[in-house]
Amino acid sequence: MPSPPLLPRARRASSINPKTPHRPRSTRRCQKHKLGRGASPWTKKTPLSMWVPMAFLSSLPHLPSPFSPARTLAPISNSGTQIKISTEPTCIYSLIIDNLVIFVWVWICMESSKSVLPEGLPTGMVKEFEDSLRPALLVRQSFLDLHDNFRRIVYPPLTLSHSKGPKLRKQVVLDGPVSCGKSIALAMLVHWARDEGWLVFYVPRGRDWTHGGFFYKNPNTGLWDTPLQAENVLKDFLKWNESHLKQLPCQISDPIPLGEGAGVGQLKDVDNMAMPEGSTLYDLVNTGIKHTHAAVGVVVRLRKELSLVKNIPVLIAIDQYNSWFTFSEYEEAVKVHSRRPVHARELTMVYDA
Repeated sequence: MPSPPLLPRARRASSINPKTPHRPRSTRRCQKHKLGRGASPWTKKTPLSMWVPMAFLSSLPHLPSPFSPARTLAPISNSGTQIKISTEPTCIYSLIIDNLVIFVWVWICMESSKSVLPEGLPTGMVKEFEDSLRPALLVRQSFLDLHDNFRRIVYPPLTLSHSKGPKLRKQVVLDGPVSCGKSIALAMLVHWARDEGWLVFYVPRGRDWTHGGFFYKNPNTGLWDTPLQAENVLKDFLKWNESHLKQLPCQISDPIPLGEGAGVGQLKDVDNMAMPEGSTLYDLVNTGIKHTHAAVGVVVRLRKELSLVKNIPVLIAIDQYNSWFTFSEYEEAVKVHSRRPVHARELTMVYDA
């Protein structure tokens, strides 16, 4: 029988006091959540080591929850306290003293993470696994607030609460210093949403949209097309969401505008491509993958189609979002010895995102 996992050391807090909850600043359309370094209200130093599996990631933040005998190997007596070890690849371990949750962290199977997040794991998450020598992540209060916000939007409570809680936001921006856990919190939210059966458009490296590959100026829009990045985005989106996309019909019947393909130039006398009647979102994505001239147009159309989906919840999660508000790697030749840097908002995929 495997031994219970060791209690990780609590990190030193720097910018946020664990005893006083942080009030996120709100903008006109989005809400910014500050993620500070260090411990959260869920972490306290304690000499005890009593670990109990609490629930799956999809059941957060309903803690504590009843224990399931099917997920328990055997109880172990430790000074009169029972310790139960879960066999599930993704579960929550908590330290409980007198019915009070003191410490919570997530035990995630590496193979499970790579399958649920086929677009790639955040660099910070991989580094955390390597440094701690275990696939474990701390469940911080900032993630619980983020998770609870979207959970209550999709699954509103049956009874109206008269208490003044935080206002629900459909658009949230995670803000904070470097390496404070923004990417990990976003990846955990994507992991939870996919476990719940949501349709998730996840971009773990938004900087890739503005760097590398080919770029062409579209004479019809005046924006710059990046067909190679568009093709990669569509391939990543298809990896996990294929089953959902096959069941969702296209709701926009307008033809897809064409541009220059990656390294093959533009088609002659052809400006658009019509989708066959009765096409699904799976057919739409496949069209952009097979036809490089339509890749950028398909990404733009897909964003509009996702906003019209009502059958299942849809989550769009963009990491490195700040790279869309600065200059890209591309430059436009103005004169023989003069070049102008192209801003990210001049790229078609970023402009219409």
